Amino acid sequence: MIDLKPSINFWHDFKSNQTAGMWLFLGSRRALQIVRPSILQLIFWGILGGLANSLFSWLIAGEAGEFNSQGLVSYALWPFLALIVGIFLSQRTNNPRLMLVPALLWLVLDTHIALLQSLIQYLGNLDYLPYALYDYLPMLFMVLFVWQSLAVVWVFSRELHWPWWERALIIGATLFTLVVWQMSVKSQPIWKVEEQPATFAEDALYAQPQLLNKSLEQIQFGEFAKTHWYFVGVAGASYQDVFKSEVLRIKEQFDTRFGTFGRSVALVNNPATRTELPIASRTSLELVLRRIGQQMNHESDILFLYMTSHGLPNQFEIENAPLDLAQVDPKWLREALDRSGIRWRVIVISSCFSGSFIPALQSDNTLIITAAAADRESFGCNNEADYTYFGRAFFDQAMREQQSMQTSFQQAKATISQWESAQGFEPSEPQWVIGKNMELMLPQLEQSLFPPSHLQPSSTLEPASAP
Repeated sequence: MIDLKPSINFWHDFKSNQTAGMWLFLGSRRALQIVRPSILQLIFWGILGGLANSLFSWLIAGEAGEFNSQGLVSYALWPFLALIVGIFLSQRTNNPRLMLVPALLWLVLDTHIALLQSLIQYLGNLDYLPYALYDYLPMLFMVLFVWQSLAVVWVFSRELHWPWWERALIIGATLFTLVVWQMSVKSQPIWKVEEQPATFAEDALYAQPQLLNKSLEQIQFGEFAKTHWYFVGVAGASYQDVFKSEVLRIKEQFDTRFGTFGRSVALVNNPATRTELPIASRTSLELVLRRIGQQMNHESDILFLYMTSHGLPNQFEIENAPLDLAQVDPKWLREALDRSGIRWRVIVISSCFSGSFIPALQSDNTLIITAAAADRESFGCNNEADYTYFGRAFFDQAMREQQSMQTSFQQAKATISQWESAQGFEPSEPQWVIGKNMELMLPQLEQSLFPPSHLQPSSTLEPASAP
């Protein structure tokens, strides 16, 4: 028999019910010994639960979310079901005060779990969580939601000494209902983001051939007996602004400080630049490489190819929805470079698992720098950032302070290691692989890239947060 304590006053009952919710989370029957049910407590915790879940849904939706009343109705279904269970239990045990207990305990526990989820989601939005945890957050939230209802059933079944078969049947039915409901309610959150189909406007469609041709035509010839650097920047993924920002900033840095003006091209996938810059694709990249190969002096000029995006092992992401673009893989990139006839190559790839490109791209005349090892992820990809971790450390800091590629890389690698360690990320382990001919030739080529008069004070900007 469940002996419910009498009500004392609102705040005393509030604290008792809050403590009861904590014991319920642990699956302890002590929750039933200290809970103090009343209509006022049920209403108050119902309001708190609705607000806490609204906060959690708002944090998930972000700025694009809009209030969805249907989502609030869907949420209210569960305390209503718990109230029906309470009516059934009160009649079965001949204890009228028991009627409010299941719904009240469910709301108390749900409020605390929603607040915990909101805190986790908030920290995730700020990129303060360990990177490996992000993939498991939806599963964690699902487990917490399912447990809060199973805990109510578990505690009551033990306190009322239900037979094992009845316990198993009710817990199984509850678990099935919870999972099915949770899967279906995803389309009706309290704060909802209306998905907009990706579009590619007509003016952008017709502007692209002209933009690409203009970029190809402005690439200047290399002068005889003089070293020129040619810069190509590729921003692969359109759905995060950091790649566009990074490529354009680095292109400006090369044009103004390293003398590539008239010999640089940016290929950018981003909705904001579709009528201003040629998009990044395998076709546009190959055409640019071919044009540079035709214009440069093969003996003394050098290509600096910078590619930044998301990535998978042996894959650099090229995305510009709704266009169906082929991805860049190491074999294709090597073949495109070979077909261009470009002899001296510095290839820098900033993406997760970018080290997987090294075996295919290696040659005696090539320097390859990657933001991560073949089995590691890189960090700093979010819309609020101007650079990825690697882009900021290597280009915005080290190459403004050092006078060679190698010392710039060494400084950037140390800096990135400090940032990753401070935030608890697994080391990305940037890679440096240089061919024997390039190792001999690079100091001579760098004389035109790092003239002493162009050295500037280091940047004091802080690193962007990781995803």
